Amino acid sequence: MDLDRLAQLFHENFANHGELGASVSVWRDGVEIGSLAEGWCDREKTQPWTEETPVLFWSATKGPASACLLHALQERGLDPTMRVSECWPEFAQHGKERVTIAEMLSHQAGLTALSQPVPVTDYDAVVAALAAESPHWPLGEGHGYHPRTFGFLVDEVLRRMTRIPLREYWRTHFAEPLGIDVWIGVPPEIVSRVAPVFPVQNALPKGDLFYTAFLTAGSFTARAFSSPRGLHSAAAMNKPEGLTASFPGFGGVGTARGLAKFYAMLANGGELDGRRYFTTQTLDWMTTTLTQGHDRVLLMETAFAAGFMRDPVAADGRKTRAIFGPSRKAFGQPGAGGSHAFADPENGISFAYVMNQMEPGVLPGPKSLRLIDALYREA
Repeated sequence: MDLDRLAQLFHENFANHGELGASVSVWRDGVEIGSLAEGWCDREKTQPWTEETPVLFWSATKGPASACLLHALQERGLDPTMRVSECWPEFAQHGKERVTIAEMLSHQAGLTALSQPVPVTDYDAVVAALAAESPHWPLGEGHGYHPRTFGFLVDEVLRRMTRIPLREYWRTHFAEPLGIDVWIGVPPEIVSRVAPVFPVQNALPKGDLFYTAFLTAGSFTARAFSSPRGLHSAAAMNKPEGLTASFPGFGGVGTARGLAKFYAMLANGGELDGRRYFTTQTLDWMTTTLTQGHDRVLLMETAFAAGFMRDPVAADGRKTRAIFGPSRKAFGQPGAGGSHAFADPENGISFAYVMNQMEPGVLPGPKSLRLIDALYREA
């Protein structure tokens, strides 16, 4: 583990790679061993970025959101093999009665986009549309990333099971006990502390299958990233109405330290500071790949456990992509533009990187991946 090299590379992100404001936090065996923050909250460079600066981390929200539902199942003696329709009867339309919570959490449910043009701010309308939607592929025939609908699916199942909205469940069962600054729906009094995010400045790569589809109006990929409609841009999400609403698929806000501490608990056997949050059995659902192969939305090979992304693995056991470090037990969830967080239970390590200047891509780029390489390199 070369934390000096990690620090050097972190500083180079600002000097040579256009980073504006960012934080990184690293934990091992339940203790923070590295924390860095640098840069600015604004493009005018008038407000310094600190370790306490919270920022939107987009789809990295899916990890904490999934943890809430897995925790609720665990507390009720249930597991993700339970069918979604058992707690959400209206969901059992158009063949969806067989979809399990595990399949939903691993992006196999086929509900990546909505046929009805419902606004993302109308929770009830989105949930009703999801219940009425026909799956976009037969159950058991692959998977496709659910960039926006995922959070509504998880939230509604949790509400049906507990009668508690996900934003409240997260605060009560995780954020407050862990003492972390991570919100899924920012309290109004916190909004002024949140650093704005800025859209991608450099051109998107040409010839890439995902970007070509993403920019092609009406493509399956474009529909997935634009459904439900509204709040698609960084500027829209920077507004109070974007930050204070609860979007468990893409609206989480927090610090790198807060996100890394959450994953430190997962990397530490589901326990931290004398409190146990998860059983070994529930952690197995997070670390076991349920589906791997061509992603119908991202148009690349992806792998998912129950609620978390995994690195794809070849037949010989070798990782074909390593965004979560070298361990085959590692799992996490990146966010659009460069935010990233994961747990490595095998080595007791957790990592989180958050920033405000977005880069192209839904998977982590070199700014965080170089730090991860340093983290696993011997000094």
